[in-house]
Amino acid sequence: MSFHGQSVLPAVRDMKQLERFLASEYEYGVLLDNQVGLLRGIMKEVHRHQKKMIIHLDLIHGLKQDEYAVDFLCQELKPAGIISTRTNVILKAKQRGIYAIQRVFLLDSTALKKSYELIKKVEPDFIELLPGIIPSLLKEVAEETGIPVLAGGLIRTEEEVKNAIAAGAAAVTTSNKQLWNTFK
Repeated sequence: MSFHGQSVLPAVRDMKQLERFLASEYEYGVLLDNQVGLLRGIMKEVHRHQKKMIIHLDLIHGLKQDEYAVDFLCQELKPAGIISTRTNVILKAKQRGIYAIQRVFLLDSTALKKSYELIKKVEPDFIELLPGIIPSLLKEVAEETGIPVLAGGLIRTEEEVKNAIAAGAAAVTTSNKQLWNTFK
């Protein structure tokens, strides 16, 4: 399971970034911070440009973060995947046959331990770790779970992307346009 060799997954937060993503060579992107009323138009353009968008359900305003929202998105908008912190959302995404990406916040050792327990039960396709700038934890989580890891959050430089990939991250999610240009 991969993103066709993409080491960076452009994270799209606004319409300017969407236009930039659609004009780019990238096939896969991540949609953040948007509202339900704009999704149909956004996804229509994504599909028209033969791109694939992963929707971060927890960051879509006006859409409840539950399994019914996943059904709606899959039936109506055909995303490539869903990112969420919520177990029921990840399980439904898996059932629907799209990428199921569990977002995990690295707050402390207790949170990490609880995340391991949750991941073992849910078995997502990918784990997105935030912040993604801690190479040793990227490696640890990938080894501990056997699930590919995405690095996200606070990655600001080319070196940090390279460090994340070297530590075993399958890809880096970023809204930093300079990094989109560097890792085409």
